[in-house]
Amino acid sequence: MLDELRQASALRGLRRQQRQVLIDAHRLLSERGEANSLGQARELLDKIAKLPPEGLDELFERLSLDFNPDPQAVLVAAQAYAEQPNAAHLLALTRASEPPRQELFRRLNRAPGATGVLVRLRRNLLSGLAKHPEWRSVESDLLHLFGSWFNPGFLQMRQVDWNSPAQLLEQIIRHEAVHEIDGWDDLRRRLQPDRRLFAFFHPQLPDEPLIFVEVALLPQMPAAIGPLIDKKAETAAPDKFKVAVFYSISNCEPGLKGVSLGNFLIKRVAEHLQREHPKLKTFCTLSPIPGFAAWLQRSGTSSNFGADLNQLKKPQLERAREARELLLQASGGDLAKLSQADTLARLDSAAQQALQRLAAVYLVGQTTGVQGDPVARFHLDNGARLERLNPMGNRAAKGLKQSCGMMVNYLYDLGKIEGYHEAFTQGEIAYSRGVAALL
Repeated sequence: MLDELRQASALRGLRRQQRQVLIDAHRLLSERGEANSLGQARELLDKIAKLPPEGLDELFERLSLDFNPDPQAVLVAAQAYAEQPNAAHLLALTRASEPPRQELFRRLNRAPGATGVLVRLRRNLLSGLAKHPEWRSVESDLLHLFGSWFNPGFLQMRQVDWNSPAQLLEQIIRHEAVHEIDGWDDLRRRLQPDRRLFAFFHPQLPDEPLIFVEVALLPQMPAAIGPLIDKKAETAAPDKFKVAVFYSISNCEPGLKGVSLGNFLIKRVAEHLQREHPKLKTFCTLSPIPGFAAWLQRSGTSSNFGADLNQLKKPQLERAREARELLLQASGGDLAKLSQADTLARLDSAAQQALQRLAAVYLVGQTTGVQGDPVARFHLDNGARLERLNPMGNRAAKGLKQSCGMMVNYLYDLGKIEGYHEAFTQGEIAYSRGVAALL
């Protein structure tokens, strides 16, 4: 009985918090709120920050329902613009159609520390979208605003090294999403002179990296990730630096999902490194293919294989079918076994060639589609060229499971990035002669 009373009391308290947050939100949007927005925004942010996760659901619900444009006002403005499409009517339509919650978020963002609170708010919002699709309008408004607030022109690129604050180094270890950092010794090796780590920071979040990229400076383009992240590897001399390899890129803030950051970071790092080391001529990646094994396993039967590979010509598609049949035989009819190290070790040269061919088919034929590989889409849309496939480039359990151990080099030719990006937007993928030979 006592527990029930406590729960009821807690629920009433939460309801009061939620009501007060909404009352304050409407007040902040009022004319009086415009004049006193800084203090009111600070108070409202404090109240939002104190809401428990379960208390945010009601806030998101009300934001999606109570802070929409007035349909009648939008209709009147749209009709006026349709009848007389001049600047005045266009401005009136723009004002009428903008959701009031966008102005609410702008006024909130005037308060110190608000940007971080709003980013975390969107993080919570994103986690509930699957169950509450009606919240998408709120999420879209935040994404729209973040696209301006986190414009790369506002971001600061900094190199992170062993002398950086310990709190920052701890965040790097925690947020590394591609190749796990195994403690301080591992991180120290990744920050040696032949390894670099660069991150983007926002002026309002000066101690929180938004995204970071790890770079290896090497004599030649690498084919495997193991030597790059070996914490006992010897440090190469600067006169050996000829290739800059982007081998890991990690987003640190889920609340910024969908905001373009990584593509600008890679290009800015490449320009920085080229100024620092003029002998660097090659900029490339060593990247995973996280969607390859799953695609291979769901690739259908021999009769319908390739139905979604519209980018391929008929002879290429026929060779791909033959490669798939060969791998079926080599794996005993179970393509999932190709994610096992012992199965891969037993493949003869013909089966190894078949696996490379299907990886090339997947990257060229699927990347521009909805089911395409996300890493491939990122780099190719960023203006890179699909350069080389590397069998057994990643022997770690994750690499075997996701891509049958396969890795890929994407080449960033700084003089051709814009052209390759433009071609990709038209559905064309830039790839090397070596990749073309696999097809």
